[in-house]
Amino acid sequence: MASRIKMVNSKYIIAFLIAMAGLHFGLAQNNHPNVLFIAVDDLRPFDLSCYGNPIIQSPSINALANEGVVFTNQYTTVPTCGASRCSMITGMYPKTKSHLSNEAAVLTISNKSKTDSPESFIDNLRRNGYYTVGIGKISHYVDGYVYPYNASKSNKLELPYSWDEMLFDPGKWQTGWNAFFGYSDASNRNSKQNQVKPYEIDDVADEGYPDGLTANLAVKKIKELGNKQQPFFLAVGFFKPHLPFTAPKKYWDLYDETKIKLTPSPSIPKNVSKSSLIESDEFNQYALGEEKANLEKPLSDDYARKLRHAYYAAASYTDAQIGKLLSTLKEARLDKNTIVVLWSDHGWHLGDDLVWGKHTLSEWALKNVFVIKAPNVKGGKKINQITSAVDIYPSLMDLCNAKMPMPTDGKSFTPLLYSKKNIHASNIAYSYYNNGISVRTNKYRLTKYIRDNKPVIELYDHLRDPYENNNIADKSPKIIHSLMALLNNANWDLYTKK
Repeated sequence: MASRIKMVNSKYIIAFLIAMAGLHFGLAQNNHPNVLFIAVDDLRPFDLSCYGNPIIQSPSINALANEGVVFTNQYTTVPTCGASRCSMITGMYPKTKSHLSNEAAVLTISNKSKTDSPESFIDNLRRNGYYTVGIGKISHYVDGYVYPYNASKSNKLELPYSWDEMLFDPGKWQTGWNAFFGYSDASNRNSKQNQVKPYEIDDVADEGYPDGLTANLAVKKIKELGNKQQPFFLAVGFFKPHLPFTAPKKYWDLYDETKIKLTPSPSIPKNVSKSSLIESDEFNQYALGEEKANLEKPLSDDYARKLRHAYYAAASYTDAQIGKLLSTLKEARLDKNTIVVLWSDHGWHLGDDLVWGKHTLSEWALKNVFVIKAPNVKGGKKINQITSAVDIYPSLMDLCNAKMPMPTDGKSFTPLLYSKKNIHASNIAYSYYNNGISVRTNKYRLTKYIRDNKPVIELYDHLRDPYENNNIADKSPKIIHSLMALLNNANWDLYTKK
């Protein structure tokens, strides 16, 4: 009897020790959770359900938003792809004109020797024991390697010290840039010398366009990373809905084009110079488009609906690819200990202010998508406080328990994830472009330009005018006086110094 009791007690002790060991391992893992960082090119928040406007069919993003936290007012620092991404991964506002370029990372990071200061937050995670993998467009170069549009892929990494692995499957397009501008027949905008339409519909599988291949590669890598004995950072960059607006037919079929609404900002805002806007040059590069955009008159309603339809289809296509990654995380039982970030590099004008593109200091171009799901953070929450893309670096370091080797321009927003109070330190966001600087507060956007064309100051009241249709600067001297100190504190040297 005594030996039987001893044997039973031994079983309980062994079970207890195993449970404690598992608990200890779980706690250790939770101290350094995995990260799945999903970057989407040119995805604007205005048409997403989680931002209050259920136009785009995006069930995967909706599911992530329900489980995570939606930042309804996060802003990019520069409304162009390469510069916005460089700023985000370094946590720094632009300091020179080089930082405003799509080549920002190449000009300021790629050719530098390794130092004690990490080149990016990804490099910092790697130095803190993370295994880092990039797939697709994370910085500017779409497969992570630096080479011209019409050249063969090089061996030069854009971020040389950030990655353990940098992967991409170009498929039938053969190179990353061909894939980025690709059509379903394996052609691309560059090889056709822009003699293409800005959209395409084809009855193909998801793998008929590049983002389907990216999703497949990421699914495979998630399964592999789940078996590693160290935390991982996996960044996956999807191309769509960047131009050209291409997507399989099944995503076009989600929409009735005749019911698609047009912009609430159909003309140039009142009291605003055309110099604040753009002539939609990127869009107009697609030479076979039925109409050209300009600042004199809008596109026809039918063509504007066609283009919006194409953009929505491309966004729904990417949403489906995101869903594959999220499902794989759950199937691999990694979802409970993985931070999931969904981020877009900036917004996009869909005919708003007569513009088709980004590259303006307006709400349409500067507001970006940002959703985060983290262990022990209650989901289904929205944070309306102003945050900037430069806040992502210090915030992820907080959540990953990684050391910050140097200060950044960003402030960690992690307290907002756990509290209902507005305790984030900044609550403003700066953006730079077109010889101007814009600052966004909870209520206003104030922008100032260095130029001859008047007016050079724009002020928008977002409580009364959320679409920025009316510049009230000339009627609001007291408000401008109270806010101008914020603009004076911004870095004007990048425009004024030679």
